[in-house]
Amino acid sequence: MTSVQVDDKHHDAGNEAVQDAEASSEGYQRGLGSRQIQMIAIGGAIGTGLFLGAGKGISKAGPSLILAYAIAGVVIFFIMRALGELLMYRPVSGSFSEYAREFIGPFAGFVTGWTYWLFWVITGMTEVTAAAVYMTFWWDIPQWLSALVFTVILFGANLISVKLFGELEFWFSTVKVTAIIGMILICAGILTIGFSDVGDTASVTHLWDLGGFFAGENGIGSTLMTLQMVMFAFLAVELVGVTAGEAKDAKTVLPKAINTVPWRIAVFYVGALIMILSVIPWTSFKAGESPFVHAFDEMGLGIGAAIVNFVVLTAALSSCNSGMYSTGRMLRDLALNGQGPRLFTKLSKKGLPVVGTTFSAAMMLVGVWINYQWPGEAFNYVVSFATISGMWAWIVILISQIRYRLKSDRGELPKSTFRAPGGIWASIFSLAFIALVIVTMGMDKDNRVALYGAPVWGAILAVAYFVLKARKTEGAAAVQRG
Repeated sequence: MTSVQVDDKHHDAGNEAVQDAEASSEGYQRGLGSRQIQMIAIGGAIGTGLFLGAGKGISKAGPSLILAYAIAGVVIFFIMRALGELLMYRPVSGSFSEYAREFIGPFAGFVTGWTYWLFWVITGMTEVTAAAVYMTFWWDIPQWLSALVFTVILFGANLISVKLFGELEFWFSTVKVTAIIGMILICAGILTIGFSDVGDTASVTHLWDLGGFFAGENGIGSTLMTLQMVMFAFLAVELVGVTAGEAKDAKTVLPKAINTVPWRIAVFYVGALIMILSVIPWTSFKAGESPFVHAFDEMGLGIGAAIVNFVVLTAALSSCNSGMYSTGRMLRDLALNGQGPRLFTKLSKKGLPVVGTTFSAAMMLVGVWINYQWPGEAFNYVVSFATISGMWAWIVILISQIRYRLKSDRGELPKSTFRAPGGIWASIFSLAFIALVIVTMGMDKDNRVALYGAPVWGAILAVAYFVLKARKTEGAAAVQRG
């Protein structure tokens, strides 16, 4: 559906009927129920960034990493509420590029759709490879073989039905949530009862008595430098927006899912870190090591390594599963708007974007081969570029919400039934925060390369867009002459 059609339709009186018509015209089946949407929303913010990446943040910033997660969590809540306002205005699959197209312009929609597709393809490449590495913890299996098997299984699940995708995400998220809650309860038991090898030394005073709360090498500066890692850990939280076109009773389910953001960040990130750093001194953590595994080892619970390995395995598979789901829908949205090959518009009899999903899965398999041929820093640089791609979706959501709110307040568009608290000011604050994160990336040599790659990708998309536009113009002129 084009932005012109959107503008025309939203001047009609029956806005709810229009939204239902839009959903059905996309051709998707509403196969995702409340239980699945809620778990997709909860699990979207929990991944390897927490289970593995937090170790580096703790070693850099000490206990102040907790504050970094808390502040970033507020920004994530603003972003999700901005997305929620747009979703209740018009719940469609492939929402980010649709809103960019309507409120920023056709070129922005083109860039957003292809950039978000790239983000998930690269993420899928790395996560399926990571899952294969995790398998070697138990069995001596060739890494390429595990990666291939996982990709085929997840690809098959995404082609069977959207409900099966939702079920897989439900159980993947359940494993992650259970692991974190279990860790919190064990830590609480150690602090109150004093069992395990660290029972005599565990204390909440660890949060401030080992060099202070801002105990990093550069104090608050060290905390600021962890913001990029913290925000990266939250990537994929926006995935719930892509499910809008296939959610049963979207107007009820999606707001409930989005409103879980504050408590899940408070529990799974802030709460978990408070408990772990109260039981184990922050000085014993180091980069490249899961804080969960290290904590279990320090407690004398050696089985923790196997448990956490299983959890990070499910986190990687969950991310790859989400990538296959979202990329197929993004490609179809682009194709429907004339910004991608028409082949991607095809749906299976079950209403699934089979061609787009197949193409994306094939690209992920190429990533496995690349990682096999050229391991090391080169592939890590590609991963850092994926994070920039992911944050672009957040920027688009915020700008679109600002423009939508201004139009709806002037009466040019109907008001959303789920308005974001703080209005445009919360979105402006969030944009400023993301800008700060990008600045800190430029100050970090390990992530700076991503900032070099972003303009190159933008230039490629600009050339592709204007070539596509020129061909359309020539085709229209030929038709008129005929």
